[in-house]
Amino acid sequence: MKYIFKNAFKSITRNKGRNILMGIIIMVIACACAVTLSIRNAANKLVEAYENKYNVEASLTYNREKLMENIAADADSAEEKIEAFNDIEAITIDEINTYGDSDYVDYYYYTYNVGMNSDDIDAATEQIAKVTTSTKTTTNQGGFPGGFGGGSQSTTTRKTEIIQNMGTSGDFTLVGYSSYEGMTDFVDGSYTITDGEVSDDFTSNDCVINSELAELNDLAVGDTITIQSVNDDDLTYDLVITGIFTDSSEATNDMTSMYSSSVNKIITNSTFVEKVVADDDDAKTTITPTFVLTSKDVVDKFTTEVTTEGLDENYEVTTNLDTIESETESITNVSSFATTFLIVTLAIGGVVLLILNMINVRERKYEIGVLRTIGMKKSTVTLQFVFELLSISVIALLLGAAIGAVSSVKIANKMLASEITSASEEQEKIRENFGGLGKTSESTTDEDTTTETDTTDNKVDVANGVVKISEVTSIDAVVDFKVLMELMAIGLGLTLFSSLSAMISIAKFSPLAILKERS
Repeated sequence: MKYIFKNAFKSITRNKGRNILMGIIIMVIACACAVTLSIRNAANKLVEAYENKYNVEASLTYNREKLMENIAADADSAEEKIEAFNDIEAITIDEINTYGDSDYVDYYYYTYNVGMNSDDIDAATEQIAKVTTSTKTTTNQGGFPGGFGGGSQSTTTRKTEIIQNMGTSGDFTLVGYSSYEGMTDFVDGSYTITDGEVSDDFTSNDCVINSELAELNDLAVGDTITIQSVNDDDLTYDLVITGIFTDSSEATNDMTSMYSSSVNKIITNSTFVEKVVADDDDAKTTITPTFVLTSKDVVDKFTTEVTTEGLDENYEVTTNLDTIESETESITNVSSFATTFLIVTLAIGGVVLLILNMINVRERKYEIGVLRTIGMKKSTVTLQFVFELLSISVIALLLGAAIGAVSSVKIANKMLASEITSASEEQEKIRENFGGLGKTSESTTDEDTTTETDTTDNKVDVANGVVKISEVTSIDAVVDFKVLMELMAIGLGLTLFSSLSAMISIAKFSPLAILKERS
């Protein structure tokens, strides 16, 4: 064995030109593989970060297809169908709590809506211009079609009258949230607190109102408003205003509406709404639950479980998986492209190395014949050639990995640039939407944020009921131990593959025939 190593090193130094060329090729392959593996690694981690950022949410919605089948089977006329629809039992708080106790649910929240009136404040009512049209038909001369100088032409006159659009289930909509997580309008920026804040006490008689409603009634933070049941004027409740918000949702761009869609919305907590509903058996309510699942892999299991526990057949479980997948589709494509490029690189590199090794074996045919004549076994000669190529490969792989590591950091950080720069901005924006709530809760950053493993920390967490984003400042170790091991495995695979020519040739060569050809 000692002779094999000694002879292999002599052969490497004796054939410098060929070995340097082979080393350069392996180094280029290693560099390309390092960059490709690091990009794929970063892309996969970014996809994982996005999947963690966007929780898998399950909702209970109407199964329209099943609903229409059941209504059509039980009702014939339009009135009967409407009655059948109204008779569908709504989901109760007890059912929501039962489904929320599932092992597949991380946490859950819900909104509880009920219509209310008030003698204390005025609701914002629309002054909508109702357009009525009357048509007078005249006959043109000349025999041409109407609108082109002849025929029948209609003259249209418009009359405008002012009407009021009044609510039928109460002048105001009292919306109760069970937790901050459910206040998605504030999280996504549709609603933004401009004065005060959203109360962190989900058992108090506090509320936030639209700035338009506040202006209409000359209300401010700290004022108390009184609302009453739609069905019983004697059922009155007092709410203290802790915040005033503005509505910037798309609905505010409706040119036919004077006010935003949330102008008469009074936002409070679900505990308060439950008290209101408990006092009024005839109150019309709407409950919208959202279950945050532990992972996307448990969607089917959760669906089966709630169905087994008695979920009405008119309801179905829907999730936001399509939205999450659409958000990560472009990053997933980058990972797929990197994998394809890696395969192509290895295929081309392997073929080139195989050809070079075949040339090397043919050039050293006489040397093989001499070694075999003096009694060296075929396996020993083959091992020497493999060791030579392996020695060159190790050095070239290390150089290629070093170059690839330096290059991949910039490439991977460029890929993650938008995510890195938006993390802190998103957290501050969410805090502002809630009126500065949670400013004392600082985002946590691990001491090792400069390592590539920190990409998995770039996700939305919930701390003290407020969305909190862990900040990632940079990625300095994209080519990690895993990537190095993959590179070593690739190098070993290429070495063995390109050594096939030596193994096959040495096994077929006859030492006497080789020496005879030489003579």
